[in-house]
Amino acid sequence: MTRRAVRKAFIAVSVITMLLVLLAMSGCGGKTGTAAAGTAAKKGEPAIRWRLQSYAGPALNPWVCGDAIKEFNIAANGEMVIDVYTADELVPQGEMFQALQKGTIDACVSDDDSMASPADVAVFGAYFPFASRYGLDVDVLWNWYGLNEIWKEAYGEIEGVTWLSQGSWDPCNFATTKPLRHLSDLKGLRMYMFPTAGKFMQQFGVVPVSMPYEDVEMAIQTGMLDGVCWSGITEDYTVGWAEVCKYYLTNPISGGWAGGWFVNTKAWEKVPPHLQQIFKLTIEKSHYLRLHWYWWGEANYRVKGGKMQLTTIPASEWAQVEKAALKFWDQYATKSPRNAKVVQILKDYNDLMYKAGPPYRY
Repeated sequence: MTRRAVRKAFIAVSVITMLLVLLAMSGCGGKTGTAAAGTAAKKGEPAIRWRLQSYAGPALNPWVCGDAIKEFNIAANGEMVIDVYTADELVPQGEMFQALQKGTIDACVSDDDSMASPADVAVFGAYFPFASRYGLDVDVLWNWYGLNEIWKEAYGEIEGVTWLSQGSWDPCNFATTKPLRHLSDLKGLRMYMFPTAGKFMQQFGVVPVSMPYEDVEMAIQTGMLDGVCWSGITEDYTVGWAEVCKYYLTNPISGGWAGGWFVNTKAWEKVPPHLQQIFKLTIEKSHYLRLHWYWWGEANYRVKGGKMQLTTIPASEWAQVEKAALKFWDQYATKSPRNAKVVQILKDYNDLMYKAGPPYRY
């Protein structure tokens, strides 16, 4: 082959090679362009969308979790959006834990007790009688007396649900259509109550009733219920129960509601670490809001509410209820070694508070 022929062949091979390279680059570019177009098409749609339901009705829910989740959605910057639903809106309250396990909902805010958690420690959620005097007691018990670790252990044994945090809400007082001035006045009262608190008060003649949250006000108006023992006075005024209940008993059966934030485990594992951290910070912000909102409201509405008359059962009579609570604690301590540990923590904590004196205990 002549030198000229070799050169022509070399040029031909070079041209073909360049064309192949350009075609390959064009192919890659095409894929990149398609991916970019796909991303652009999805722009504005969150990569993760959750459904969260709480135990609270529409009027209360912003204070419970609604406003906090709004802040989370802003902080998540379009990567994740959580839609908030109120009590019984997607599933009945008593079926909420099961719905969370199945993935029907991705998260919930509730006490363990009323959503029928299968954990042995569930009875200590909501209003375990006289476990706390103030809302701050709840936060201290979980964060400083080992209950966080116990809850992690308990829920670690239950498939499909991850417990994230426990916080405090309001105290538990009677709001009724008739005045309560003596222990005997409790007999026969049909009250909307949390399960464990209701069981405890049955020994004093109270008839606990369970029904959908949004049906309670109408049930009081029609005489189906004599009132609620579900909250403090802040909630009574916020949700409208102060319109149908004329009296508020100042003797509490618990000083603070214990409620938790729970997530479906598989859904939680799909959330990237930075969004998990934002969600945890959102929970802490929510805990703090309720702590000072309820502390403000419980005093404010007693003094300035104007719709409910305050009544009090004499301390000498109410002492019988407080004494009965300790026996109630001992009954639940026998349910499991873990429950016995919780009860001992409650006893040790309250003993320390009384020894500390005012302002911890008076």
